Amino acid sequence: MVERKQGRRSAQDAEKTKCEIMRVATELFCELGYERVSLRNISDKAGVSHSLIRHHFGSKEQIWYAISDGLHKYMENYLHTILDNIPKDAKANVKLYLFSVRLLAHMLIAKQPIQLIADAVRQEDALFDYFIDNTGEIEALVNSIADEYNEQYPETPVKIWEVKWQMIMFAHSAASLAPFMVETWRDETKDFDQCLLNHWGMFNHMMACRFSIPQEERLAPSKVEDLVFEVSCPIEQENA
Repeated sequence: MVERKQGRRSAQDAEKTKCEIMRVATELFCELGYERVSLRNISDKAGVSHSLIRHHFGSKEQIWYAISDGLHKYMENYLHTILDNIPKDAKANVKLYLFSVRLLAHMLIAKQPIQLIADAVRQEDALFDYFIDNTGEIEALVNSIADEYNEQYPETPVKIWEVKWQMIMFAHSAASLAPFMVETWRDETKDFDQCLLNHWGMFNHMMACRFSIPQEERLAPSKVEDLVFEVSCPIEQENA
């Protein structure tokens, strides 16, 4: 019995170590970019040996793939959460509006996914392709809502990838060009959170107009965080 408990504890400790390595590597990839990060950088910051990292992952590339897999699971869970919180009887235009503006709110608060995607674009195609999912369950659900919208509003058909592209532009600009965002509203406020809300508000206005959402049905949060659901990241769950 004692040996079994010790074995279980050892396995838990090993998993915590792996998660800590992934957490540190994620921070470094976002800060420096994949190419500039070495296993030595990761081991130094994580406080573990170079050989231990190789034991758990084998290579820097495998760490990156493990992080990407975790983000895929997390985002899939988060997208489900957004969809589950949209009223079932809402019209297709309202569903698309709520889905897009709530998802951007999350991307503005949790910047690492868009930072990793942007860095992957600069690397070999294999890294970028890892982020593109055109066959998953979430993709099918969103496409079905778009199909429903296009049936109801044939005069203004929507292409989901255009909405995705707009979302990516807004998310990436806030993550990589934050000083310009702050400069845009410096005469009105010095508060970063207010600038972020103004930035989200521009996208909110675009989507509300795009999907013909009446003023009284548009979201009007006091801060972007108010629109973000609490869903734990897989790495955080393992360390809890």
